[in-house]
Amino acid sequence: MSDNLQKAGSQDRSRINVNEAWEVKHWTEALGVSKEQLEGAVKAVGPSVTAVKAHLGK
Repeated sequence: MSDNLQKAGSQDRSRINVNEAWEVKHWTEALGVSKEQLEGAVKAVGPSVTAVKAHLGK
């Protein structure tokens, strides 16, 4: 089941789903990193936006 883009709630804003192309595009642009860097950060620290930002030094 894919995400409903019309219902972006707090859970959508606080977690990164690297299995959704639109989220990968958004977060790579927002954080200024490559897809591989984003996926590596999520693998290392989990999908929390706060944890990923800290891991990437953002």
